Amino acid sequence: MARDYDAVVFDNDGVLIERTDERLLAEAVGEAFAAFDVSVDEERAREMAASDGPPGEAFERRFDIDPAEFWQRREAKASAIQREAIHSGEKSLYDDTAVLEALPHATGLVSNNQHATIEFILDHHDLGRHFETAYGRVPTIDGARRKKPDPSYIEQALDDLGTRSALYVGDSEKDVVAAQRAGIDSAFVRRDHRADLDLSATPTYEVTDLYELADRLGVRIE
Repeated sequence: MARDYDAVVFDNDGVLIERTDERLLAEAVGEAFAAFDVSVDEERAREMAASDGPPGEAFERRFDIDPAEFWQRREAKASAIQREAIHSGEKSLYDDTAVLEALPHATGLVSNNQHATIEFILDHHDLGRHFETAYGRVPTIDGARRKKPDPSYIEQALDDLGTRSALYVGDSEKDVVAAQRAGIDSAFVRRDHRADLDLSATPTYEVTDLYELADRLGVRIE
């Protein structure tokens, strides 16, 4: 059984809600370029969407676009496209998010997704009532640089919750590393989309879903 924690902090995509189709994220990249009258092929758009890193000097030299303006436009497009997918049901909640109702812990949410997207999910699915604090990335280059595995947003959430006795629940190696850097335990959720993922960082716990997480926390689900 897991040790007692004051708080449990969750990742979002791949943990509470399905991951966003890479096709949609590539579409956001293409639309952001189009706003500056630049056309890129699908392969490059997919590569940039997959890397999910903010543009730098090489980007500015190649495309003659201000990186900060481009990134802000890309973030807005990505959030808008994801909101549409959530509204249509293409990007759905996992059934086991029902576990949130039963957790006695203080809870938070920290995601690498845009904060606007997180706010929409919490409102659209009425999840906001479960979380005392929630952070997505700020839609700036600096905000993107502070996303996981950087622990900054997790540390902000822990400050809000007033504890370092916490468990971070995620579905990627970045989540495990970010938790370690924040000095807290981690639970890796090995859903189907992570079945073949080999981790080089070791989580404190590994579970198949949120029901198993609740069990490890000693929480009974009716």
